[in-house]
Amino acid sequence: MVSNLANKPILWTNALTKQVSTGDKKLTILKDISLDVNAGEAVAIIGASGSGKSTLLGLLAGLDIPTSGKVHLDGADIFTLDEDSRAALRGKILGFVFQSFQLLPALTAIENVMLPLELAGVSSAEPTAQKLLERVGLALRLNHYPKQLSGGEQQRVAIARAFATDPKLLLADEPTGNLDSATGEQIIELMFELNREHGTTLVLVTHDETLSQRCSRQIRLVDGMLA
Repeated sequence: MVSNLANKPILWTNALTKQVSTGDKKLTILKDISLDVNAGEAVAIIGASGSGKSTLLGLLAGLDIPTSGKVHLDGADIFTLDEDSRAALRGKILGFVFQSFQLLPALTAIENVMLPLELAGVSSAEPTAQKLLERVGLALRLNHYPKQLSGGEQQRVAIARAFATDPKLLLADEPTGNLDSATGEQIIELMFELNREHGTTLVLVTHDETLSQRCSRQIRLVDGMLA
């Protein structure tokens, strides 16, 4: 029984479809997406702009609701849960890295990293956040606000925050999209290093073929369908 559970994917979808209404027409953004991701994998979702990559990532996280189909996350059928239960599940299992960093401007670097730990009721939030920021090379920037940090530094804070709760699954949406190529390469190295250290499963949305090749598997979307 234990071996069967161990072989189950941490994330799987079945016939996932997303449509939106535009006037009197329905636009299909994603159609019949069925995939699975095993624990410890690094998977890249690739495709041209407008192919549905970010929409798929939002559905995998339960941040958006599909028109039809299922997403199972760590054994939970997430769209049978209410919004609060989905949020609680995300807090326990998921870490996020966004293209636009999504740091809270009124909080310092260390406060941004402490926030998910405090929400999870972790008593050692401050030392844990400090250790992570030191790990990502920001030991001297703990008390700086996002506006005082470069883009690369902001993304380092975002990565530290993503790993703060030791998530089982990290979702990254174009994590180097707002960075120059040299800074982007440093951020990718850092993200993959932390991924190995924490044993996290990674699902990465990117249009960067070089970045996608760093992953163990590539899933290509073309016009909202798996190629």
